[in-house]
Amino acid sequence: MHGPVVEVNDLHCSYGSFEAVKGIDFHVERGELFALLGTNGAGKTTTLETLEGHRRPAGGSVRVLGLDPVGDRKELRSRIGIMLQDSGFAGDLTVAETVELCRAMSSRDSDPRASLERLSLDHRSDVRVKQLSGGERRRLDLVLATLNSPSLLFLDEPTTGLDPESRTTVWAFVRELLADGVSIVLTTHYLDEAENLAHRLAIMHDGRIAVEGALADVLSAQRAHIGFDLPPGPFELDLPGLAGDLDPERLREGRVHIRTPDLEHDLRAVMQWQSAHQFPLRRFRAHHASLDQVFHDVLDRNRVETVPMTGVQPVQGELR
Repeated sequence: MHGPVVEVNDLHCSYGSFEAVKGIDFHVERGELFALLGTNGAGKTTTLETLEGHRRPAGGSVRVLGLDPVGDRKELRSRIGIMLQDSGFAGDLTVAETVELCRAMSSRDSDPRASLERLSLDHRSDVRVKQLSGGERRRLDLVLATLNSPSLLFLDEPTTGLDPESRTTVWAFVRELLADGVSIVLTTHYLDEAENLAHRLAIMHDGRIAVEGALADVLSAQRAHIGFDLPPGPFELDLPGLAGDLDPERLREGRVHIRTPDLEHDLRAVMQWQSAHQFPLRRFRAHHASLDQVFHDVLDRNRVETVPMTGVQPVQGELR
C-alpha cells in the first residue's frame, strides 16, 4: 500500500442529535506515531472508535490501510492491533492462558515470549489475571494488541495507571515497534508521553481539530520562556531590543518573565545585562515551549487563530 495508512476527510460523528465530531481532517503516515489529544468530551475517543470500525461516520470518509474500517473490518482485523482502555480479561485465567486464548483467535500466529519478556511479564505467566496489578494488566493489554504483528496499532491511553518505571518500559517498547515500521495512533492524557513519542499530532476541542502538524512545528510556533528572580536592592532593568515581551504582573511580584519568539537573541541580551550588573540569576530558567503550553493555549482561547507556520494547520472555529 502506498500513501497514508489512515485518511480522515470531513469526519462527522453523532449520538442522536448531538454532534460529537464536527468535520475533521487528518492523516497518518506509514511508520509514524500520530497522537490524537484533547480534553474529555473533545471527540477523540469517538474518532478512534470510528477508525477502529466500531461505529459508522455520520458524514465524511475514513480509510484505514486503504480500506473501509466498517465494511472491510474482517480483512482489517489481521492487519491492525487495538489496545482499549479496558480489556475485560477473564480474571481466573492465567497470563499464559490469556495469551494462548488470544493467539487461538488471531488469524496470524506469532510468538509472544519476546514481548512478555520485554514488558517484564515473563515471570508472571502462571499468575491469574485478577491477581495482576493495574500496571501489569495494561502491559498485558499491549502484548495482546501486538500478537498479530500489526501494520497499524491503536493505543488508547496505554500507560494509565503505570508507575514511572513501567511507563519508560512501555515507551521503549513503542519505539521498537516504530523502528520495525509499525504505524501507531495514540490517545493519551499525558502530554509528556505525546511529546516524547509523537512525530505528528492533533489537538481536538469541542469536536474540532484546533491544532495539527508535526510536533517540532507545533512547538516552534509557540513562544519560548526566560525567567529569573529580580536581585535585591535598587537596579535598572535595562533590557533593550528584546524580541519578546516582559510580563508586568510577574515583574511586580519580583520575577522577570519573558515570552519570546527568539530564545537565542533574548537569552544573549539577558546574559549581557547580567554580566554588566554582576549579580547571580536566581531560579533562572530558559526553555522552548512545551506541549503542555500549546494544549492550554488552545483551551484558553475563545477562538482558534490562524498562525503562519510551516507544516502546522490551525483550524478556524469556535472554542467553547
